[in-house]
Amino acid sequence: MAVAVPIEHQSFTEFLDSFYLEAAKKGITQDTYKRAFAGVTAPDATILEKAAYQPEFTTEIWDYLDARVNPRSVDDGRIMAGVYGELLQQVEEKFGVEAPVILAIWSMETSYGAALLRSSRLYYIPRALATLAYADKRRQKFARSQLIATLEIVQAGEVSLDQLTGSWAGAMGHTQFIPTSFLAYGVDMDGNGRRDIWNSIPDALATAANLLRSNKWRTGKPWGYEVVVPVRGAQLKGKTKTLAQWQKLGFKRPDGTPFEGLEDKAELLMIAGDNGPGFLMLRNFFVLKRYNNSDFYALAVGLLADQLAGRKKMAQAWPRPEGSLSVDEKFELQELLKRKGFYVGGVDGQIGDNSRKAIRAFQQRHGLQVDGQISRELLEVVRKKQ
Repeated sequence: MAVAVPIEHQSFTEFLDSFYLEAAKKGITQDTYKRAFAGVTAPDATILEKAAYQPEFTTEIWDYLDARVNPRSVDDGRIMAGVYGELLQQVEEKFGVEAPVILAIWSMETSYGAALLRSSRLYYIPRALATLAYADKRRQKFARSQLIATLEIVQAGEVSLDQLTGSWAGAMGHTQFIPTSFLAYGVDMDGNGRRDIWNSIPDALATAANLLRSNKWRTGKPWGYEVVVPVRGAQLKGKTKTLAQWQKLGFKRPDGTPFEGLEDKAELLMIAGDNGPGFLMLRNFFVLKRYNNSDFYALAVGLLADQLAGRKKMAQAWPRPEGSLSVDEKFELQELLKRKGFYVGGVDGQIGDNSRKAIRAFQQRHGLQVDGQISRELLEVVRKKQ
């Protein structure tokens, strides 16, 4: 019989034995527990490395959006809209969440499922969460609750154990749900008796829509508006007023078209600071943040959904530093570095760790300052060098 011992005095296998006491209180059977941890004898060191990793570079909003709202994500989304048009219409009719929004979330979470094909980046969820619960004090409480939820998923037979994979922190499936959120919002859209967000696109997209509906998504309403901020208008950032009141104060859309629903309340967000464009955020923006509590994330979903719906791109420019690259130039830089043998990742416009590693290697090879930073000057050099 397992005995409760302080975790700091336990080996990993002793932790697994003792954690069953907690799982049993939630109705997890011994058979479920044994099946979930069959062959798991040690924590995953890679998980702990990722948990401890502190990014070297701070992402600016324009870099974040360039990597996620770009010609590739829009083109791929339009293809998916054609392939899954009937399903998306069914999801929209059932949950009241517009198809472009669901597509945008799918893109943001797994690049329309492409990320699930990279098996080297996927982790066995019971082992990943057990690793965090055992060895990561900062995430211990979160991991324990998610591990219990994972065992409930196993016990319910929602997915086979060999397919119970996800991110190092426990996000799963096409639309990246953590286990507790999966239990709360999971939908069996295809009617096969299981909520399978790993293999069933109907289940995955319906589950995402159900989360938004359950958090009071307003069907037919925009997420917000890009606005031109009048002189001294930035001092009102963070304030909430009706659209009619904002309009009277001189806030307007870049193309001059009127706001819809003047009685709706909106908050002024200036995500790039006082010198950047403004946004009047409506209720649906904050519902998107229930999916991922990040202004960057919710704005990206909204902007991508707009383009997938055939609406205009942002009109105003971000306050990028002089010499910085546009999204098209980022794609070009990656393509050139790949062609010259420095870069091995996907050409997606996202200047992440692999791209910066390639840049540093290029800089070192050609006697440049090795800083991993992108610039128009760097692009010009890469274009010229063989």
